[in-house]
Amino acid sequence: MLVTGGAGFIGSNFIHYILKTQADFVVNLDKLTYAGNLASLADIQAYDNYFFVQGDINDTKLVTKLVQTYDLDTVINFAAESHVDRSIANPDIFVTTNVLGTVHLLDVARQNKIQRFLQVSTDEVYGTLGASGYFTEKSPIQPSSPYSASKAAADQFVLAYHRTYGLPVNVTRCSNNYGPYQNVEKLIPQLIARALKQEKFRIYGTGGNIRDWIYVLDHCHALYMVLKKGRAGEIYNIGGHGEKTNIEIANWIQQALHQKDLIELVADRPGHDWRYAMDARKIQQQLGWTKQVSFQKGMQLTLAWYLNHRDYLTTSNH
Repeated sequence: MLVTGGAGFIGSNFIHYILKTQADFVVNLDKLTYAGNLASLADIQAYDNYFFVQGDINDTKLVTKLVQTYDLDTVINFAAESHVDRSIANPDIFVTTNVLGTVHLLDVARQNKIQRFLQVSTDEVYGTLGASGYFTEKSPIQPSSPYSASKAAADQFVLAYHRTYGLPVNVTRCSNNYGPYQNVEKLIPQLIARALKQEKFRIYGTGGNIRDWIYVLDHCHALYMVLKKGRAGEIYNIGGHGEKTNIEIANWIQQALHQKDLIELVADRPGHDWRYAMDARKIQQQLGWTKQVSFQKGMQLTLAWYLNHRDYLTTSNH
């Protein structure tokens, strides 16, 4: 399989999962932007069934060469700009990578008769929920930020390539991931880093915004099941039923690291979605996936990992 963006957070966890539990051959194509970190894959660099290439998914000649040279039959696209604040400040790169990059990958896949194309997307394409209810695969697409708009556009191109060309595709939309190898710009590693330095937690608005959290390896297991068993053309929501407010996350980390009074509320982010929550019954019932790691256990594993890998808690990872 070709894994794009495999030096990023979820991508590197997925490659670890694949190489340690399956026999697949993996080619990892990553541009190595600020969010890519080859140290995340240092322990598998010598594997016979793993090959890394630095490059851009918009480079169709390179992608074609990799597919043909290694006789690849599967593409799983993790490559994306993914930070909402960055998308508000500079939307252009999100269109270039997330939309155009996905279209270029789809073209190579179509021309080379790829047998499965999996687009890894996000619950953010659905917009926001009120106090009750869940996103289903049939929920309307209502993105609130340039980031989520770019992911929504990419998803629609993926599904259109199935309808127009018969390309065997799937789209997965997952709730918030946490776990090893995540960039410090994201909420949980950022709060761990700040707590260790006794710096204030800068929490948007009232801190009441709710996210559905899932441990990253539960997500990776779900992705593999979709690759192997998913019905072509289908969307699968992946969620952890782990709804927590940002304040709850901040308090958990503060208490776990024996700190107090670090929470500081700041002006809210423009277009800040209030609540995400996923209905994952489709993947559970059709593919037999269930999450294995509770929020409490996952947070304990995550905190322990960062305490043993403090170099990830810096602003420059590569």
